[in-house]
Amino acid sequence: MPYYLLQSGYAPDAWGRMKKDPTITMCFRSIQPVVERHGGKLHNAWLSFGEFDSVCITEMPDHKSAVAVSMELSNGGLFKAVKTTPLVSVDEGREALDSIP
Repeated sequence: MPYYLLQSGYAPDAWGRMKKDPTITMCFRSIQPVVERHGGKLHNAWLSFGEFDSVCITEMPDHKSAVAVSMELSNGGLFKAVKTTPLVSVDEGREALDSIP
């Protein structure tokens, strides 16, 4: 299954919810069920600095399911922004490079 980088920016009120959560795993608990509902697997998640507040590595059956996850998370109210980026393995990159004449 293809891998995806899922970046998300929390809505302003989400931080208040996270403050009440002593385990600080809001991203896992909110994203993991959505990913699994669409046939994928959430490998790990981290809080991050910068444009996005959290990053996740997911494995999804296909692009359609990855887009569905992004749409569902965007519509849920916890996130102000969601960005999904397909990831290409080093081997796939090498194969692509080798296919160039």
